Amino acid sequence: MFRKYSAMSVSPRSVAVLAYDGLCTFEFALAVEVFGLRRPELDVPWYDFKVCAAEPGPLRAEGGVTMQARHGLRAIETAGTVVVPGWRHGLEPPPSALIASLRRAHARGARLISICSGAFVLGATGLLDGKRATTHWRYTKLFAERFPRVQLMPDVLYVDEGRLLTSAGSAAGLDLCLHVVRKDYGAAIANQVARRLVIAPHREGGQAQFVPEPVAPSESGSPLSPVLEWALQNLREPISVRRLARRAGMSERTFCRRFSAQLGTSPARWLIGQRVIAAQRLLETSALEVETIAEHLGMGTATNLRHHFRSQVRTTPTRYRQMFRAT
Repeated sequence: MFRKYSAMSVSPRSVAVLAYDGLCTFEFALAVEVFGLRRPELDVPWYDFKVCAAEPGPLRAEGGVTMQARHGLRAIETAGTVVVPGWRHGLEPPPSALIASLRRAHARGARLISICSGAFVLGATGLLDGKRATTHWRYTKLFAERFPRVQLMPDVLYVDEGRLLTSAGSAAGLDLCLHVVRKDYGAAIANQVARRLVIAPHREGGQAQFVPEPVAPSESGSPLSPVLEWALQNLREPISVRRLARRAGMSERTFCRRFSAQLGTSPARWLIGQRVIAAQRLLETSALEVETIAEHLGMGTATNLRHHFRSQVRTTPTRYRQMFRAT
């Protein structure tokens, strides 16, 4: 069962993606891939998807492509979710008409999402003032200078401030889009979308933007891959950093350094994230009590599970089950 909205509320599943002259093709395609494709295999009503042009006429996109959008800025003001996929290379101030449309959409209750340099557009609306946000690491200095009232988080993949969500570079935009799917449909549906995309189902927004050494598959000889696989299969057990390091054949210090370099987060934080994701799946697909789920996933007590669940999912396990419990 997916979350329902009353007739008077703004459904975030009505998605408008901005197109503009000088369009960042890849970032735009990410939004199309996640929100715009038909997904009959999921057996749930998918997003109502529109492309809205910031200006009239054929629009030039990176790579020698031109496109014509069916809708103008007015469609932004009726959408429940608006995606800004990057911004022009010059990062010049957005047109006043676009800024006004985004402000009106947000005032109506819409959720605004930026990918990569699209944060400059949201920053120009003033809606990010006093809130946390991120953008691609190449632009963080300029962003901080241009929008000093925004609490810039320069090293994370994405930031969720409720109805204002920003992401770092292109791949982080995909992480954010999947995060949005997870919020709207639950972990099981988000995992199916990730599987179709052939990507990992979840990366925490707080992970580092720049990961110098991606985790290699186990057959390539990376000592971390089999350790991670073992941990995911044994979440119920008490898993300490020392235990993981021993399985990897490293000292704790070396293991933590390698782990952070390859995953952009600490072993403890990664384990908590994986346990919360597993809890989401059990809440959606089983009738197990919260206390039983906490014990099954090695989180000790229901209180501990609720604490980490609220921290990452921003709701309680019970409320999450009510929203996403499969029929």
